[in-house]
Amino acid sequence: MLPSIPASWPPSGENGSDFVAVILAPLHQKDAGVMLKLSRQELSWVLYDVGNSAFVLIVVTTVMPIFFKDVAAGHMEDASSTALWGVANAAASLVVAVLAPVLGTLADYRYMKKRFFGGFAGLGIGFTAILVFAGGGDWLIALAAFVAARIGFAGANVFYDAFLTDVTEPGRMNRVSAAGYGFGYVGGAVPFVAVIAVILWAGAGAERPGISPAASRIAFVIVAVWWLLFSLPMLRNVDQRYFVAPDPKPIRSGFRRLAETFKKIRQHRQTFLFLAAYFFYIDGVDTIITMAAAYGRDIGLSVTMLVLVVLAIQIVAFPFTLLYGRLADCFTTRSMIFAGIGVYTVVVFIGFFLPSLPADWKVGAFWVLAMLVASAQGGIQALSRSYFGMLIPARQSAEFFGFYNIFGKFAAIIGPFLMGVVGRAAGDSRYGILSVLVLFVIGGLILRKVEEPG
Repeated sequence: MLPSIPASWPPSGENGSDFVAVILAPLHQKDAGVMLKLSRQELSWVLYDVGNSAFVLIVVTTVMPIFFKDVAAGHMEDASSTALWGVANAAASLVVAVLAPVLGTLADYRYMKKRFFGGFAGLGIGFTAILVFAGGGDWLIALAAFVAARIGFAGANVFYDAFLTDVTEPGRMNRVSAAGYGFGYVGGAVPFVAVIAVILWAGAGAERPGISPAASRIAFVIVAVWWLLFSLPMLRNVDQRYFVAPDPKPIRSGFRRLAETFKKIRQHRQTFLFLAAYFFYIDGVDTIITMAAAYGRDIGLSVTMLVLVVLAIQIVAFPFTLLYGRLADCFTTRSMIFAGIGVYTVVVFIGFFLPSLPADWKVGAFWVLAMLVASAQGGIQALSRSYFGMLIPARQSAEFFGFYNIFGKFAAIIGPFLMGVVGRAAGDSRYGILSVLVLFVIGGLILRKVEEPG
Protein backbone atom coordinates (compact mmCIF):
# COMPACT_ATOMS: atom_id res chain seq x y z
CA MET A 1 0.00 0.00 0.00
CA LEU A 2 1.42 3.37 -0.98
CA PRO A 3 1.34 6.33 1.43
CA SER A 4 -1.96 8.15 1.17
CA ILE A 5 -1.86 11.75 -0.02
CA PRO A 6 -4.68 14.01 1.15
CA ALA A 7 -6.98 15.44 -1.48
CA SER A 8 -5.79 18.90 -0.50
CA TRP A 9 -2.17 18.06 -1.35
CA PRO A 10 0.09 19.66 -0.41
CA PRO A 11 -1.22 19.91 3.17
CA SER A 12 -1.24 23.35 4.69
CA GLY A 13 0.23 22.35 8.04
CA GLU A 14 3.76 21.15 8.68
CA ASN A 15 2.42 17.85 9.97
CA GLY A 16 -0.65 17.75 7.83
CA SER A 17 -0.23 14.28 6.41
CA ASP A 18 -0.49 10.91 8.16
CA PHE A 19 1.85 8.22 7.00
CA VAL A 20 1.98 4.59 8.04
CA ALA A 21 5.51 4.00 9.35
CA VAL A 22 4.96 0.90 11.41
CA ILE A 23 2.79 -1.98 10.31
CA LEU A 24 3.75 -4.38 13.07
CA ALA A 25 3.10 -4.26 16.81
CA PRO A 26 4.77 -1.28 18.49
CA LEU A 27 7.95 -1.88 20.41
CA HIS A 28 7.80 1.26 22.56
CA GLN A 29 4.90 1.56 24.96
CA LYS A 30 4.88 5.32 24.56
CA ASP A 31 4.29 4.88 20.83
CA ALA A 32 1.52 2.31 21.22
CA GLY A 33 -1.27 2.77 18.73
CA VAL A 34 0.35 5.82 17.17
CA MET A 35 1.09 6.10 13.47
CA LEU A 36 4.23 7.92 12.44
CA LYS A 37 3.28 11.36 11.19
CA LEU A 38 5.51 12.73 8.50
CA SER A 39 5.86 16.41 7.87
CA ARG A 40 5.16 17.71 4.39
CA GLN A 41 8.89 17.84 3.64
CA GLU A 42 9.51 14.32 4.98
CA LEU A 43 6.64 12.87 2.93
CA SER A 44 7.77 14.70 -0.21
CA TRP A 45 11.28 13.33 0.31
CA VAL A 46 9.96 9.77 0.73
CA LEU A 47 7.82 10.04 -2.40
CA TYR A 48 10.86 10.72 -4.57
CA ASP A 49 12.16 7.27 -3.64
CA VAL A 50 8.81 5.89 -4.78
CA GLY A 51 9.36 7.55 -8.16
CA ASN A 52 12.99 6.81 -8.95
CA SER A 53 12.86 3.16 -7.86
CA ALA A 54 11.05 2.34 -11.09
CA PHE A 55 14.16 3.33 -13.06
CA VAL A 56 16.38 0.78 -11.32
CA LEU A 57 13.92 -2.09 -11.37
CA ILE A 58 12.58 -1.61 -14.91
CA VAL A 59 15.24 0.19 -16.94
CA VAL A 60 18.52 -0.88 -15.34
CA THR A 61 17.62 -4.40 -14.20
CA THR A 62 15.07 -5.83 -16.61
CA VAL A 63 13.80 -4.11 -19.77
CA MET A 64 16.76 -2.06 -21.00
CA PRO A 65 19.38 -4.85 -20.94
CA ILE A 66 17.07 -7.10 -22.99
CA PHE A 67 16.04 -4.25 -25.33
CA PHE A 68 19.68 -3.36 -25.95
CA LYS A 69 20.77 -6.95 -26.61
CA ASP A 70 17.76 -7.99 -28.72
CA VAL A 71 16.82 -4.77 -30.54
CA ALA A 72 19.29 -1.87 -30.43
CA ALA A 73 22.35 -4.13 -30.76
CA GLY A 74 20.57 -7.17 -32.14
CA HIS A 75 22.86 -7.31 -35.17
CA MET A 76 25.98 -7.69 -33.00
CA GLU A 77 27.56 -10.81 -31.63
CA ASP A 78 26.59 -11.51 -28.02
CA ALA A 79 30.11 -10.97 -26.74
CA SER A 80 30.34 -7.53 -28.36
CA SER A 81 26.97 -6.25 -27.15
CA THR A 82 27.56 -7.58 -23.64
CA ALA A 83 30.95 -5.86 -23.52
CA LEU A 84 29.41 -2.56 -24.63
CA TRP A 85 26.69 -2.89 -22.01
CA GLY A 86 29.24 -3.50 -19.28
CA VAL A 87 31.40 -0.56 -20.34
CA ALA A 88 28.37 1.75 -20.45
CA ASN A 89 27.33 0.87 -16.89
CA ALA A 90 30.88 1.22 -15.61
CA ALA A 91 31.31 4.58 -17.34
CA ALA A 92 28.12 5.99 -15.81
CA SER A 93 29.16 4.90 -12.32
CA LEU A 94 32.67 6.30 -12.80
CA VAL A 95 31.39 9.72 -13.91
CA VAL A 96 29.18 10.07 -10.83
CA ALA A 97 31.87 8.74 -8.49
CA VAL A 98 34.37 11.33 -9.74
CA LEU A 99 31.94 14.25 -9.76
CA ALA A 100 30.03 13.49 -6.53
CA PRO A 101 32.34 15.05 -3.90
CA VAL A 102 33.13 18.07 -6.08
CA LEU A 103 29.47 18.76 -6.83
CA GLY A 104 28.69 18.10 -3.18
CA THR A 105 30.92 20.91 -2.00
CA LEU A 106 29.22 23.30 -4.43
CA ALA A 107 25.73 22.10 -3.51
CA ASP A 108 26.27 22.95 0.16
CA TYR A 109 25.96 26.66 -0.69
CA ARG A 110 22.52 28.14 -0.12
CA TYR A 111 19.85 27.20 -2.70
CA MET A 112 22.33 25.10 -4.67
CA LYS A 113 21.46 21.61 -3.37
CA LYS A 114 17.96 21.76 -4.80
CA ARG A 115 19.20 23.10 -8.13
CA PHE A 116 21.69 20.27 -8.52
CA PHE A 117 19.07 17.73 -7.47
CA GLY A 118 16.53 19.08 -9.96
CA GLY A 119 19.08 19.24 -12.75
CA PHE A 120 20.23 15.65 -12.37
CA ALA A 121 16.70 14.32 -11.87
CA GLY A 122 15.62 16.16 -15.02
CA LEU A 123 18.58 14.67 -16.88
CA GLY A 124 17.59 11.16 -15.82
CA ILE A 125 13.89 11.56 -16.60
CA GLY A 126 14.51 13.28 -19.93
CA PHE A 127 16.93 10.69 -21.29
CA THR A 128 14.73 7.83 -20.08
CA ALA A 129 12.02 9.32 -22.30
CA ILE A 130 14.50 9.69 -25.19
CA LEU A 131 15.04 5.91 -25.12
CA VAL A 132 11.63 5.67 -26.79
CA PHE A 133 13.20 6.88 -30.05
CA ALA A 134 15.85 4.15 -30.22
CA GLY A 135 15.06 1.34 -32.66
CA GLY A 136 16.70 -1.64 -34.27
CA GLY A 137 20.39 -1.00 -34.87
CA ASP A 138 20.39 2.27 -32.91
CA TRP A 139 22.82 0.89 -30.34
CA LEU A 140 24.80 4.12 -30.02
CA ILE A 141 21.70 6.27 -29.41
CA ALA A 142 20.32 3.73 -26.93
CA LEU A 143 23.60 3.43 -25.07
CA ALA A 144 24.23 7.18 -24.94
CA ALA A 145 20.70 7.88 -23.68
CA PHE A 146 20.97 5.12 -21.08
CA VAL A 147 24.34 6.37 -19.79
CA ALA A 148 22.99 9.93 -19.50
CA ALA A 149 19.85 8.68 -17.74
CA ARG A 150 21.88 6.61 -15.29
CA ILE A 151 24.19 9.54 -14.55
CA GLY A 152 21.11 11.65 -13.89
CA PHE A 153 19.63 9.01 -11.60
CA ALA A 154 22.83 8.48 -9.60
CA GLY A 155 23.68 12.19 -9.47
CA ALA A 156 20.23 13.12 -8.18
CA ASN A 157 20.56 10.46 -5.49
CA VAL A 158 23.70 12.14 -4.12
CA PHE A 159 21.69 15.28 -3.36
CA TYR A 160 18.54 13.37 -2.44
CA ASP A 161 20.46 11.50 0.27
CA ALA A 162 22.03 14.76 1.43
CA PHE A 163 18.55 16.29 1.89
CA LEU A 164 17.89 13.78 4.70
CA THR A 165 19.58 16.17 7.14
CA ASP A 166 17.33 19.01 5.93
CA VAL A 167 13.95 17.27 5.98
CA THR A 168 14.12 15.66 9.42
CA GLU A 169 15.85 15.61 12.79
CA PRO A 170 18.50 13.07 13.94
CA GLY A 171 16.01 11.28 16.21
CA ARG A 172 13.72 10.57 13.23
CA MET A 173 16.33 9.77 10.59
CA ASN A 174 16.15 5.98 10.98
CA ARG A 175 12.42 5.78 10.37
CA VAL A 176 12.30 8.43 7.65
CA SER A 177 15.20 6.85 5.77
CA ALA A 178 13.58 3.41 6.17
CA ALA A 179 10.28 4.82 4.90
CA GLY A 180 12.07 6.05 1.78
CA TYR A 181 13.60 2.68 1.01
CA GLY A 182 10.49 0.75 2.10
CA PHE A 183 7.98 2.64 0.00
CA GLY A 184 10.58 2.78 -2.75
CA TYR A 185 10.28 -0.99 -3.06
CA VAL A 186 6.52 -0.70 -3.43
CA GLY A 187 6.97 2.27 -5.75
CA GLY A 188 9.12 0.17 -8.04
CA ALA A 189 6.75 -2.80 -7.91
CA VAL A 190 3.61 -0.92 -9.01
CA PRO A 191 4.88 0.22 -12.46
CA PHE A 192 6.81 -3.07 -12.73
CA VAL A 193 3.52 -4.99 -12.63
CA ALA A 194 2.13 -2.65 -15.30
CA VAL A 195 5.19 -3.24 -17.47
CA ILE A 196 4.91 -7.02 -17.04
CA ALA A 197 1.28 -6.79 -18.18
CA VAL A 198 2.33 -4.79 -21.26
CA ILE A 199 5.11 -7.28 -22.08
CA LEU A 200 2.76 -10.27 -21.77
CA TRP A 201 0.09 -8.53 -23.86
CA ALA A 202 2.55 -7.50 -26.58
CA GLY A 203 4.17 -10.93 -26.63
CA ALA A 204 0.95 -12.95 -26.81
CA GLY A 205 1.23 -15.33 -29.74
CA ALA A 206 4.82 -14.31 -30.57
CA GLU A 207 7.02 -17.07 -31.93
CA ARG A 208 10.18 -15.75 -30.27
CA PRO A 209 10.11 -15.22 -26.50
CA GLY A 210 11.38 -11.89 -25.24
CA ILE A 211 10.34 -8.25 -24.98
CA SER A 212 9.00 -6.60 -28.12
CA PRO A 213 10.30 -3.14 -29.16
CA ALA A 214 6.80 -1.69 -28.69
CA ALA A 215 6.54 -3.08 -25.15
CA SER A 216 10.01 -1.72 -24.33
CA ARG A 217 9.08 1.77 -25.49
CA ILE A 218 5.88 1.72 -23.45
CA ALA A 219 7.95 0.65 -20.44
CA PHE A 220 10.32 3.62 -20.89
CA VAL A 221 7.36 6.01 -21.04
CA ILE A 222 5.84 4.50 -17.89
CA VAL A 223 9.11 4.91 -16.00
CA ALA A 224 9.67 8.52 -17.14
CA VAL A 225 6.12 9.60 -16.26
CA TRP A 226 6.13 7.78 -12.91
CA TRP A 227 9.52 9.23 -11.97
CA LEU A 228 8.45 12.75 -12.96
CA LEU A 229 5.16 12.68 -11.05
CA PHE A 230 6.76 11.58 -7.80
CA SER A 231 9.58 14.11 -8.18
CA LEU A 232 7.22 17.09 -8.16
CA PRO A 233 6.45 17.05 -4.39
CA MET A 234 10.20 17.00 -3.64
CA LEU A 235 10.86 19.93 -5.96
CA ARG A 236 7.95 21.91 -4.57
CA ASN A 237 8.12 21.28 -0.82
CA VAL A 238 11.68 20.39 0.21
CA ASP A 239 14.03 23.22 1.15
CA GLN A 240 17.68 23.37 2.11
CA ARG A 241 17.82 24.22 5.83
CA TYR A 242 21.56 23.83 6.34
CA PHE A 243 24.17 25.49 4.16
CA VAL A 244 27.59 27.08 4.22
CA ALA A 245 28.04 30.84 3.93
CA PRO A 246 27.86 32.25 0.39
CA ASP A 247 31.14 32.98 -1.33
CA PRO A 248 31.93 35.31 -4.26
CA LYS A 249 34.09 32.56 -5.80
CA PRO A 250 32.10 29.41 -5.02
CA ILE A 251 33.98 27.03 -7.32
CA ARG A 252 37.42 27.91 -5.97
CA SER A 253 36.10 27.89 -2.40
CA GLY A 254 34.36 24.58 -3.00
CA PHE A 255 37.59 22.90 -4.02
CA ARG A 256 39.33 24.49 -1.04
CA ARG A 257 36.70 23.12 1.36
CA LEU A 258 37.08 19.68 -0.22
CA ALA A 259 40.84 19.78 0.33
CA GLU A 260 40.35 20.96 3.93
CA THR A 261 38.01 18.05 4.61
CA PHE A 262 40.71 15.61 3.49
CA LYS A 263 43.25 17.38 5.70
CA LYS A 264 40.94 17.16 8.71
CA ILE A 265 40.16 13.47 8.43
CA ARG A 266 41.20 12.97 12.06
CA GLN A 267 38.44 15.36 13.13
CA HIS A 268 35.97 13.15 11.26
CA ARG A 269 37.52 9.83 12.28
CA GLN A 270 34.20 8.16 13.11
CA THR A 271 32.73 9.23 9.77
CA PHE A 272 35.57 7.80 7.72
CA LEU A 273 35.75 4.63 9.84
CA PHE A 274 32.09 4.09 9.05
CA LEU A 275 32.73 4.67 5.34
CA ALA A 276 35.47 2.03 5.44
CA ALA A 277 33.10 -0.47 7.09
CA TYR A 278 30.33 0.46 4.67
CA PHE A 279 32.63 -0.10 1.70
CA PHE A 280 33.17 -3.74 2.64
CA TYR A 281 29.76 -4.88 3.84
CA ILE A 282 27.80 -3.06 1.12
CA ASP A 283 30.13 -4.68 -1.43
CA GLY A 284 28.95 -8.02 -0.07
CA VAL A 285 25.33 -6.93 -0.29
CA ASP A 286 25.70 -5.67 -3.88
CA THR A 287 27.54 -8.83 -4.94
CA ILE A 288 24.73 -11.06 -3.69
CA ILE A 289 22.06 -8.88 -5.31
CA THR A 290 23.95 -8.91 -8.61
CA MET A 291 24.53 -12.66 -8.65
CA ALA A 292 21.14 -13.86 -7.36
CA ALA A 293 19.44 -14.10 -10.78
CA ALA A 294 22.44 -15.89 -12.28
CA TYR A 295 22.28 -18.48 -9.51
CA GLY A 296 18.60 -18.94 -10.21
CA ARG A 297 19.27 -19.65 -13.88
CA ASP A 298 22.08 -22.04 -12.96
CA ILE A 299 19.74 -24.23 -10.88
CA GLY A 300 17.13 -24.22 -13.64
CA LEU A 301 14.62 -21.53 -12.66
CA SER A 302 12.64 -20.15 -15.60
CA VAL A 303 12.61 -16.47 -16.55
CA THR A 304 8.99 -16.28 -15.41
CA MET A 305 9.92 -17.70 -12.00
CA LEU A 306 12.80 -15.23 -11.66
CA VAL A 307 10.46 -12.33 -12.47
CA LEU A 308 8.12 -13.58 -9.73
CA VAL A 309 11.06 -13.78 -7.32
CA VAL A 310 12.09 -10.20 -8.10
CA LEU A 311 8.52 -9.00 -7.58
CA ALA A 312 8.22 -10.94 -4.32
CA ILE A 313 11.45 -9.41 -3.04
CA GLN A 314 10.06 -5.92 -3.73
CA ILE A 315 6.91 -6.67 -1.75
CA VAL A 316 8.55 -8.48 1.18
CA ALA A 317 11.31 -5.86 1.50
CA PHE A 318 8.72 -3.15 2.17
CA PRO A 319 7.54 -4.16 5.69
CA PHE A 320 10.96 -5.41 6.75
CA THR A 321 12.61 -2.12 5.83
CA LEU A 322 10.12 -0.24 8.00
CA LEU A 323 10.65 -2.79 10.77
CA TYR A 324 14.41 -2.21 10.67
CA GLY A 325 13.81 1.53 11.10
CA ARG A 326 11.66 0.93 14.17
CA LEU A 327 13.98 -1.66 15.70
CA ALA A 328 16.91 0.73 15.27
CA ASP A 329 15.19 3.17 17.63
CA CYS A 330 14.90 0.36 20.16
CA PHE A 331 18.23 -1.47 19.81
CA THR A 332 20.42 1.27 18.19
CA THR A 333 21.17 1.77 14.53
CA ARG A 334 24.53 0.02 14.60
CA SER A 335 23.01 -3.09 16.20
CA MET A 336 20.47 -3.41 13.38
CA ILE A 337 23.18 -2.97 10.74
CA PHE A 338 24.98 -5.87 12.44
CA ALA A 339 21.70 -7.83 12.28
CA GLY A 340 21.56 -7.21 8.54
CA ILE A 341 25.16 -8.39 8.17
CA GLY A 342 24.19 -11.52 10.10
CA VAL A 343 21.29 -12.26 7.75
CA TYR A 344 23.54 -11.88 4.73
CA THR A 345 26.05 -14.23 6.33
CA VAL A 346 23.30 -16.88 6.43
CA VAL A 347 22.52 -16.08 2.78
CA VAL A 348 26.16 -16.76 1.84
CA PHE A 349 26.05 -20.19 3.49
CA ILE A 350 22.78 -21.07 1.75
CA GLY A 351 24.33 -20.02 -1.54
CA PHE A 352 27.35 -22.22 -0.80
CA PHE A 353 25.25 -25.35 -0.17
CA LEU A 354 22.63 -24.63 -2.85
CA PRO A 355 24.35 -26.40 -5.80
CA SER A 356 24.75 -29.64 -3.78
CA LEU A 357 21.09 -29.88 -2.74
CA PRO A 358 18.72 -32.42 -4.35
CA ALA A 359 16.96 -31.04 -7.42
CA ASP A 360 13.58 -31.03 -5.66
CA TRP A 361 14.96 -28.84 -2.88
CA LYS A 362 16.79 -26.27 -4.95
CA VAL A 363 13.79 -24.14 -5.91
CA GLY A 364 12.57 -23.98 -2.31
CA ALA A 365 16.05 -23.17 -1.02
CA PHE A 366 16.39 -20.39 -3.59
CA TRP A 367 13.10 -18.90 -2.43
CA VAL A 368 14.34 -19.01 1.18
CA LEU A 369 17.54 -17.27 0.07
CA ALA A 370 15.54 -14.62 -1.80
CA MET A 371 13.25 -13.93 1.17
CA LEU A 372 16.22 -13.57 3.50
CA VAL A 373 17.73 -11.06 1.09
CA ALA A 374 14.39 -9.22 1.00
CA SER A 375 14.23 -9.13 4.80
CA ALA A 376 17.59 -7.37 5.18
CA GLN A 377 18.32 -5.57 1.90
CA GLY A 378 16.30 -2.40 2.44
CA GLY A 379 16.99 -2.25 6.17
CA ILE A 380 20.78 -2.35 5.91
CA GLN A 381 20.76 0.25 3.12
CA ALA A 382 18.33 2.59 4.87
CA LEU A 383 20.07 2.45 8.23
CA SER A 384 23.48 2.92 6.64
CA ARG A 385 22.19 6.16 5.10
CA SER A 386 20.62 7.44 8.32
CA TYR A 387 23.63 6.37 10.43
CA PHE A 388 25.93 8.32 8.14
CA GLY A 389 23.53 11.28 8.21
CA MET A 390 23.80 11.39 12.01
CA LEU A 391 27.61 11.29 11.91
CA ILE A 392 28.22 14.19 9.52
CA PRO A 393 27.95 17.97 9.95
CA ALA A 394 24.56 19.01 8.54
CA ARG A 395 25.98 22.12 6.85
CA GLN A 396 28.26 19.94 4.70
CA SER A 397 25.79 17.11 4.04
CA ALA A 398 26.06 17.23 0.23
CA GLU A 399 29.86 17.13 0.38
CA PHE A 400 29.92 14.19 2.78
CA PHE A 401 27.20 12.29 0.94
CA GLY A 402 29.36 12.75 -2.13
CA PHE A 403 32.00 10.63 -0.36
CA TYR A 404 29.29 8.21 0.74
CA ASN A 405 28.21 7.66 -2.85
CA ILE A 406 31.83 7.22 -4.00
CA PHE A 407 32.27 4.38 -1.53
CA GLY A 408 28.96 2.91 -2.64
CA LYS A 409 29.85 3.10 -6.35
CA PHE A 410 33.29 1.53 -5.99
CA ALA A 411 32.00 -1.08 -3.53
CA ALA A 412 30.90 -3.38 -6.35
CA ILE A 413 34.49 -4.14 -7.36
CA ILE A 414 35.99 -6.46 -4.75
CA GLY A 415 33.14 -8.97 -4.41
CA PRO A 416 32.85 -10.15 -8.03
CA PHE A 417 36.66 -10.18 -8.37
CA LEU A 418 37.03 -12.21 -5.18
CA MET A 419 34.36 -14.68 -6.31
CA GLY A 420 36.08 -15.18 -9.67
CA VAL A 421 39.60 -15.63 -8.31
CA VAL A 422 38.68 -17.92 -5.42
CA GLY A 423 36.23 -19.97 -7.49
CA ARG A 424 38.79 -20.47 -10.24
CA ALA A 425 41.59 -21.35 -7.80
CA ALA A 426 39.40 -23.85 -5.95
CA GLY A 427 37.94 -25.30 -9.12
CA ASP A 428 34.43 -24.89 -7.69
CA SER A 429 32.29 -21.74 -7.90
CA ARG A 430 30.73 -22.56 -4.51
CA TYR A 431 33.94 -21.48 -2.81
CA GLY A 432 33.80 -18.23 -4.73
CA ILE A 433 30.40 -17.64 -3.16
CA LEU A 434 31.77 -18.47 0.28
CA SER A 435 34.58 -15.93 -0.20
CA VAL A 436 32.02 -13.10 -0.03
CA LEU A 437 31.82 -13.86 3.68
CA VAL A 438 35.21 -12.14 4.05
CA LEU A 439 33.64 -8.81 3.06
CA PHE A 440 30.98 -9.04 5.77
CA VAL A 441 33.55 -10.04 8.40
CA ILE A 442 35.88 -7.14 7.57
CA GLY A 443 32.99 -4.68 7.41
CA GLY A 444 31.65 -5.90 10.75
CA LEU A 445 35.03 -5.68 12.48
CA ILE A 446 35.56 -2.09 11.33
CA LEU A 447 31.98 -1.17 12.25
CA ARG A 448 32.66 -2.29 15.84
CA LYS A 449 35.13 0.62 16.11
CA VAL A 450 32.50 3.18 15.10
CA GLU A 451 30.71 4.83 18.00
CA GLU A 452 26.96 5.38 18.10
CA PRO A 453 26.10 9.00 17.16
CA GLY A 454 25.44 11.14 20.21
